[in-house]
Amino acid sequence: MRLDIITLFPEFFDSANNIGVVGRSYKNKIWDLYTWNPRNFTSDKRKNIDDRPYGGGPGMLMKVEPLENTVNHIHEERKLSNLSKAPVILLTPVGKLFTQNLAVKLAKSDGFILVCGRYEGVDKRFIDRCVTLEMSIGDFIISGGEIAALAVIDSIVRLLPGTLNNNKSATNESFSDEFSGLLEPYSYTRPENYCGDTVPKVLLSGNHANIDKWKREQSLEITCKRRPDLIKQAIKDGCLSQDDEHLISSIIPDAH
Repeated sequence: MRLDIITLFPEFFDSANNIGVVGRSYKNKIWDLYTWNPRNFTSDKRKNIDDRPYGGGPGMLMKVEPLENTVNHIHEERKLSNLSKAPVILLTPVGKLFTQNLAVKLAKSDGFILVCGRYEGVDKRFIDRCVTLEMSIGDFIISGGEIAALAVIDSIVRLLPGTLNNNKSATNESFSDEFSGLLEPYSYTRPENYCGDTVPKVLLSGNHANIDKWKREQSLEITCKRRPDLIKQAIKDGCLSQDDEHLISSIIPDAH
């Protein structure tokens, strides 16, 4: 997989290919990372990439031309590498919410272009001309798209075969199919007894059927309490059994 990042701060991504399982995956050539500064694709000597918005308002906007020139250059580079034309994803607060399902979908592609916005945003004409998908990582504002891009990269790369030592680790987590899109239950490790606080007996029983049942109940309970919206979505999608729904109804009677 090849990832291309358009950013005014390429150094932001030094950690992505150097640290942790994602960095190890990069060194093992499971994925490639290229960063592109739109200042290098301007047509004026000052390398100006922003200007005041028409109609007034605070701050500055990123201009169309440098961004479009950068995108076109990346498309040509990918073409020379015999790669398909990549979707262009703009990270923006008004975009579609990035979810685990979307991460799984993107992880099956041969790569994409992430555009890190800055200032008050980008000229709408760039979106109309070049952007495939506008995407947000949550209902909050940060200074630019770089932090969001790092989160997206980590989420997707860890799904690539060979990134994790145990590929099942990526499917046995919150929001995954393993838990019907619900939250993962809490876990325990040694020692069995810590200052009188003990591990639940069922996890020590060796009875895997009972352990799986306990984990499912814990997953449902924590999701009901923390993210009832996920419960309602799971019900809507038909992902829950009658036993699941019976337990849910005892926790949040109006779940349906």
